[in-house]
This record gives sequence, C-alpha cells and structure tokens, in this order.
Amino acid sequence: MFGIDTPPPENFLGLLALLSYVITLTPSVMRIVFPHMKKTGIPKALLKQRRCIGVLAFLLAIIHGWILVRKRDIDFMDPRTSWIYFQGIATMAIFAILAATSNDWSVRALKKNWKKLHRLTYLALFLLTWHVWDKMSDHWTYVTPISMIAILCITALSILRLWREKKASNQVPRSPCSSPQALTGAQSQSSR
Repeated sequence: MFGIDTPPPENFLGLLALLSYVITLTPSVMRIVFPHMKKTGIPKALLKQRRCIGVLAFLLAIIHGWILVRKRDIDFMDPRTSWIYFQGIATMAIFAILAATSNDWSVRALKKNWKKLHRLTYLALFLLTWHVWDKMSDHWTYVTPISMIAILCITALSILRLWREKKASNQVPRSPCSSPQALTGAQSQSSR
C-alpha cells in the first residue's frame, strides 16, 4: 500500500539544496521563456544573487551528502556502492566545479570557456532529476512531491529555453555576402 513518511533532516537539506539550485536557473529561464517578467525586476534581482545562491546550494548538498554517508556508512571503494550513488556523486562533482568557478577571477581567466564550463549545469539538472527519482521512488516522504515538481518544472522550462534560443539563433539573417545567391553571383562575375 502506498505510504508517505516523515522526512529525515538530510532529506530536508536535500530539498533546500535542490530549491536553491532551481532558483539559480530561474533568471535565465524567465528572460527567455517569460520575457514579460523583466518588467517586474525579479529576474534582475535573482541574477544579482545567483552566484551566492549557487554556492549555498553546493554547501547544502555537501551537508546532505555528508549526513547520508555517515548514517549509511557508505564505502566509496566498493564499486557496487559507487554505482548506486553515481548520480549523487556526479552531481556533487559538477556542483563543486560550478561553485569553485563562480567568481569574477574565474570569469576573467576562463573567458569564453567559462560559459562552456557552466553549461555543465544542464548535465547536473539531468543527473539531479535521475537522483531524486531513483532514491525517492520507493519511499516517498512529504518533501518528495515538492522535489519532483520543482525539478520537473525547471527541467521542462530549461528545455523550452534552449529550444527557443536555438530557434532564435537559426532565424538570425545571414549577411548578404554569405548567401548562396551572392556566392553564385560573385562566381559568375569573376568568370566573366
């Protein structure tokens, strides 16, 4: 029979980490998916605090993981155990990279590569969805539906955002010199 349990403290911390992470993705989603939200000033305010909220998400995730490792006496040297917790470990590794490079010095040092590096957040989003579903599907607590709704909503909105950005980039008009007609015309003029 379906039952729902009271969540232990580590699950609350996991939920807070997840919600903080969702907040870091929200300004970019609002900018592209809900452009009228710009007038409210909410995306701009969230954007200013995004780095701090991202680091907070990482710290909450670290505490969440640390409590679970101690409570379950997890042995990472055992390949079977490492595979069971693969999504959580991989997500934590990505969060560590993103948190470590969320500063002005890293932006200046990495230049264009900083944006490419921070696209790892989409891989983290996929792994986190998998992690929540895999670890919570057999034993739901009161925080499980909140976690699932939050992660599925931000995943769907992020996919919509990426699709709209790709669609917009495909609609950018080419320069007249790069069109096939211009090239054909140039060839016919040069052959005369």
